[in-house]
Amino acid sequence: MTENLMAGLLPFEHEPYFNFAERNVAEQQREAFKLVRQKYVGQTFPLIIGGKKVDGDGTFAVHNPAKPAEVVWQFQKATPKQLEEAIADAQAAFEGWRYSDPMQRASIFKRAADLLRKRRMEFNAVMTLENGKNWAEADGEVAESVDHFEVFARETLRWAAGKPVYPMPDEHVTTIYEPLGVVACISPWNFPSAIPLGMALGAIAAGNTVIWKPASETPLSSYLMVELLFEAGLPKNVIQFVTGTDDVLGDPLVDHKDIRMIAFTGSKEIGCRIFERAAKVQKGQKWLKRVIAEMGGKDPTIVCADADLDEAAAGIVASSFGYSGQKCSACSRVIAEESIYDELLQKVTEQTDRLKVGQPEDNAQVGPVIHAGSAGRIGEYVQRGQQSARLVCGGGATDNFVEPTIFADVEKGDPLFQEEIFGPVLAFTKAKDWQHAIELANDSEYGLTAAFYSRDPHKIAEARRRIHVGNLYINRKCTGALSGTHAFGGYGMSGTNAKVGGPDYLFWFLQTKTIAQKY
Repeated sequence: MTENLMAGLLPFEHEPYFNFAERNVAEQQREAFKLVRQKYVGQTFPLIIGGKKVDGDGTFAVHNPAKPAEVVWQFQKATPKQLEEAIADAQAAFEGWRYSDPMQRASIFKRAADLLRKRRMEFNAVMTLENGKNWAEADGEVAESVDHFEVFARETLRWAAGKPVYPMPDEHVTTIYEPLGVVACISPWNFPSAIPLGMALGAIAAGNTVIWKPASETPLSSYLMVELLFEAGLPKNVIQFVTGTDDVLGDPLVDHKDIRMIAFTGSKEIGCRIFERAAKVQKGQKWLKRVIAEMGGKDPTIVCADADLDEAAAGIVASSFGYSGQKCSACSRVIAEESIYDELLQKVTEQTDRLKVGQPEDNAQVGPVIHAGSAGRIGEYVQRGQQSARLVCGGGATDNFVEPTIFADVEKGDPLFQEEIFGPVLAFTKAKDWQHAIELANDSEYGLTAAFYSRDPHKIAEARRRIHVGNLYINRKCTGALSGTHAFGGYGMSGTNAKVGGPDYLFWFLQTKTIAQKY
């Protein structure tokens, strides 16, 4: 039956991006900013626990990173008691949702996709105001969220069909998949729509319930997505939306005996802490907790001597400085063969020098980093880097705005080469040849994305085999994974390789049951 339902769905197509070069499209986006400022700025938003909107113990302010003094909205601080209530309500909701019809889930996701299509520019504007993305970056993420709804609608039905087994002559044997329980979804500020939505939809599509804990820098992008799911028909107790401080929603959430699984995206430091704490069986806990974690990257772009250097340079600049380098997939290392090193460096530098830094609300090419703490940390890398490498361009900062920065002649042991900076800082390193370049690329504890530029089929074949990352891109930039096509997740300290948006993702949120009935 499920296969018949799948056959009734139209073929999946990625949501197209808005073309802001068209005057009428740009004007619609400007109007959306006016709407968002009238509708949301200055408002205080609630927790959602047990299907009810409730206040916490005080509030916290959310600031516009492009105008640090501007408070755009406020959110609640959940109490320890409210966390307990949220988990208990999620447990109670699980007993019903786990048996919900997969077609019901798929239909909700399809309706949510249609609702989001109508409000994309509004969601773009909200995101820009709370995390500093320009129009194209915000729109790319909201379009990905539409894709998530469409992809998970289909994946819900596909996994509900179970898997065939080798037959027995005297038994009817089936393999089916069942949900786990309450899933805590802990998300970052840099993709406040697509990342928490992907994790939550993985849980919900499988029949689990969710504790949705957004980053405190970007809660409204998440809150609106939860409200949109409810509008699409999701029972309101399937998601508990909680905001607040780490002392309440950090370790206590991860440690809680009734949390069955943690889905996390963020820093290596926090991901490792979650992984370690979740391994401890708490008093009264009846399972081993499952953890999926995506924890960042130090993503290389390898450029061979035979590559198209103009294409490589364009891909490097876009993937290094798009959203000020604040992507786990951002290119932060360029490893180029020595014969074309200087020429490529010049091309990348020239393109970088042309980038305009400014207000994301005005659709500037490069906007701010998320807050002053991030700007200060990036500045420390830039200051130390000038003692070990050659500063080619950039290096300056004003308030939360950090100039696109390039260092050349970076050695493989340098922190610029090894450590995730999470800002607009790019390291250029020279390789003796293309094979040495692959060795340098693999010299990292991370393994999320990489790009490889070459026209030689032999080199490309070797790169496909030898580059140790979860997402390898040949002759294109290393950012811009599309849901349903580029299953996303890395190796090593980049995380657990759960591959959101891919054909295996739902398996992480399920457990397998074999049923044998003798004839």
